[in-house]
Amino acid sequence: MFQRLRSRLFGIAYRVLGSVSEAEDVVQEAWVRWQGADRAAVLDPGAFLAKATTRLAINVAQSARVRREAYVGPWLPEPVDTSVDPQVGAERGEAVELAVLLVLQKLNPVERAAYVLREAFDYPYDDIAGMLQVTRANTRQIVSRARKRLAAERRDPVDTAEHRRLLEAFVAAARHGDVAALEGVLSADVVAYADGNGMRGVARLEVTGAGRVARISAFARKFFPGADYDVVEANGRPSLRLVRDGATVALVSATVGPDGIDGLYWILTPAKLRAYERSAHRVSPA
Repeated sequence: MFQRLRSRLFGIAYRVLGSVSEAEDVVQEAWVRWQGADRAAVLDPGAFLAKATTRLAINVAQSARVRREAYVGPWLPEPVDTSVDPQVGAERGEAVELAVLLVLQKLNPVERAAYVLREAFDYPYDDIAGMLQVTRANTRQIVSRARKRLAAERRDPVDTAEHRRLLEAFVAAARHGDVAALEGVLSADVVAYADGNGMRGVARLEVTGAGRVARISAFARKFFPGADYDVVEANGRPSLRLVRDGATVALVSATVGPDGIDGLYWILTPAKLRAYERSAHRVSPA
């Protein structure tokens, strides 16, 4: 029973926390609670485990906020390899893209959980109210506020084929350090974020504008000499992975608008890259 639900539970926790490692810990704790539960008294194991996972994730999210205040530079969610489990346990891919997860972090943990349960997993409002221990009317209001917040900050994505085409053009230009070609695939108001948590040589503020972002992207060739460039799947979208000596040294997710790539999210922190590599080995339920 638990194994059948594990992927869904991970999907809930991951979307609330934006962290592979923290989501894995939450699912493990949900397993401990399941082992200690009186099974005869559990009428709906799925509902019991979803509630336990949600409450645990909210608790972790509340404590994580304090820890992230000490983070050096932009904090970005840990990427997850969705090729092994395309929906990360969800009926829909909602709230799994890295840029959307980043916006979700601006909501408080309860708002985040309510939005995820409703929009990614299609739970009825009554069920969500029970998990969050609030009224049904309040649940509707929470989800509505979260929808409006996300709608105000996120852009409509282009189709996957166009996303891949632009990313592959970016990869080809970055591999050769071609600044002009890089500028050609970036929108004029592109923004780049680098999550290095204080790593030497990594920008600690967001970088804006096609010219500056192109130059920084071209510099990756010197920052990671000898690295191989691959297009992989992360968070439901094509992403760039740089590999050197068999290890991932950078993973870049992009958002794409009508004028080209308008957002670049560089994950450089080793612990987050290891979490991404580990996520590729998660086994989806049969």
